[in-house]
Amino acid sequence: MIIGLTGGIASGKSLVADWFKQEDIPVVDADEVARQVVAPGANALQEIVNTFSEEVLLEDGSLDRKALGRKIFGDEQRRQQLNDIMHPAIRTEMTRQQENWQAEGYENIVLDLPLLIENELFYMVDRVVVVYVDPHTQLERLQARDNEGAEDAKQRIASQKRMDEKRSYADAVLNNTGTVEETKTAFQNLLDQWNLR
Repeated sequence: MIIGLTGGIASGKSLVADWFKQEDIPVVDADEVARQVVAPGANALQEIVNTFSEEVLLEDGSLDRKALGRKIFGDEQRRQQLNDIMHPAIRTEMTRQQENWQAEGYENIVLDLPLLIENELFYMVDRVVVVYVDPHTQLERLQARDNEGAEDAKQRIASQKRMDEKRSYADAVLNNTGTVEETKTAFQNLLDQWNLR
């Protein structure tokens, strides 16, 4: 089974991803893959340079994220150009890693996709797990985690689909509003329900 793991910012998705790993269920992390596909020598990095010029490279040939960020900031067309390079590269690499795990004999694999719902990537997975947290708790945790003001945190939360909307797409919801222990119990129950042990 290919499980799509998603949630909102500061919802506790990384915690749940770690629990899957502890159960010997491999996790392919979209954020990690996004870094891998722009490593020096990677095709996606060359496409980015071709599109945005060599000004987006650091002296060592790696991607200068800040310089790239400045080029796309506030420019929807440029941001879309970047997405058109990155998204296919990330999906291709995630599929490659998934197939490698399957070749090693793993039947259950987690694809950790923060924007699974926003980008409608349901075709990549068999079931969707949403790590949920209520809006008040989400705001508090994000401010505490990233040490930022309420307005900045609210803007970052608003850039994603609302948590209650995400729930409607889920095959299972892990409510992480309470204690870690409560969430862990819900996670263990999910493993049993889906025969993942």
